[in-house]
Amino acid sequence: NAPFSVVTVRLVRSFEHRNFKPVVFHGVRLEQTVQDFMQLVKDDIATRPGFPPPFRKYGYGILHFKLAIFICFFCFQTNELVMSLDDDETLILQEGQTLRAAGVAHETEVAFFRKEDYSLYKANPQTAW
Repeated sequence: NAPFSVVTVRLVRSFEHRNFKPVVFHGVRLEQTVQDFMQLVKDDIATRPGFPPPFRKYGYGILHFKLAIFICFFCFQTNELVMSLDDDETLILQEGQTLRAAGVAHETEVAFFRKEDYSLYKANPQTAW
């Protein structure tokens, strides 16, 4: 239970095209809320040097975005390349919770995505190459 953890965030632009970019965040406080962490990610994307414009300009407004656990070092694995489509109640983080209470631990990987895109993809999980 270190005070600061490493969390990898998969910025998902497209589920269908499996277009995402992993970004590693060091020194993450697991006692912050999910909503505070999403704002930190959004702010980082806007200012990170050398960050690709398609991801920087995607419009990561936190009201329309969600975080979901993708990989937890001591938890489960998924066969999905972008994120799991199962068990939304457990994997999608609730904004009022702390990261720790939501199940995020050191070396957890989470997906940051538009909830509308996820709903459409989950209804028809077809990939386009």
